[in-house]
Amino acid sequence: MMKKIIFGLFLIGFINSSFSQITSKNFESKILLQYRTLKIYVPPSYEIDATKIYPLTIILDAEDLFDVYVANAKLLARKQEAPEQIIVGISQIESRTEDCAYDAISSLPTSFSSDFQLFINLELLPFIDDEYRLSPFKAIVGRSLTANFINYFFIQDKPVFNAYININPSYAEGMASYIKNTIPNINLPTYYYMSSGSYNSKDKQANISGIFSLLDTYKNPFINYKLDVFNEVTYSTSLGLSIPSALAYIFKMYGPITKEEYDTKISKMTPPEAIAYLEKKYVEIEYFFGTDIQIRQKDILRIEPLIMDTLDGDYLNEFGKMIIRLYPDSPLGYYYIGQYYETGNSLKKAIKYYKIGYSKIDENDPNLDAFYVNIERVMKKLKYGNDD
Repeated sequence: MMKKIIFGLFLIGFINSSFSQITSKNFESKILLQYRTLKIYVPPSYEIDATKIYPLTIILDAEDLFDVYVANAKLLARKQEAPEQIIVGISQIESRTEDCAYDAISSLPTSFSSDFQLFINLELLPFIDDEYRLSPFKAIVGRSLTANFINYFFIQDKPVFNAYININPSYAEGMASYIKNTIPNINLPTYYYMSSGSYNSKDKQANISGIFSLLDTYKNPFINYKLDVFNEVTYSTSLGLSIPSALAYIFKMYGPITKEEYDTKISKMTPPEAIAYLEKKYVEIEYFFGTDIQIRQKDILRIEPLIMDTLDGDYLNEFGKMIIRLYPDSPLGYYYIGQYYETGNSLKKAIKYYKIGYSKIDENDPNLDAFYVNIERVMKKLKYGNDD
């Protein structure tokens, strides 16, 4: 019996600690003349590193979307496929229709929903910015009616969000025209995600497809857009499918270089362009998401064939030096510089760098013998007097 009590207390403590990063706040709005309930998730690292900044996500329809979004955001951050985020959900259980209503003729917000937009722009965002350390990147999420509402931020003169997650959006009749007029004006990287499926009415599916066609027809290089169509699922199930897909899409810049990214963006580059692309990717990660991470070794290995195969390896030296700056205790950078000198037949220099790289490998590392093959190969060449 005592063991059960102890286990029960441990379980309660574990659950409480899991949710200790989520707080609730009654926020007084002077614009709306009422209190609004907020749910706020702050990553555990926030208290550990006082210099770190975080992207912000605002969740409408928090009752349905907040917990699902937080769970997926934590998972992707743990897998290094998305940055940690500060996430703020706005409770709308009794107010969503009034909050997000629009005029049937103009398709623009009603007087109260216009105030709700002002509340987010002029009260909520400044409060969060003052209270927490934020990076420049901001996202907003809605479903159905609230998904239509987030587009009023997209079409406003100076958009404050970088990403819009439209889950099964119920677009106002005139929204397509407003979006069409806005597309040419977007001049900062913007992500626009939509989901739909057979669970929606045919008219709603057609409206969502129509917005996708607009984005596809009037292309703007600053706007990244995606439409997911989920068939043979329920509306409720689509919420759980849309959020992880949207997160993976809007934070694709943060994740490691994928095969698709390499094939479409990098494979035709020259070595200097590929190295510059890699460095720029991580500069942008730090700027937008506040995460100062080293260039991942898997990204280095992803562009390695381009560096090795192009221009007889002329850029292996620069590539190796970059890696040594990032990973001074790794043999990888010394290997590439050794390759550079071996390719140029400067064998004494090659063996010098191979030996330094070899000294960086733990004696229990299974790659130790394989790396030593480089030294043996160059020593054999030196024996026959091939050094320039």
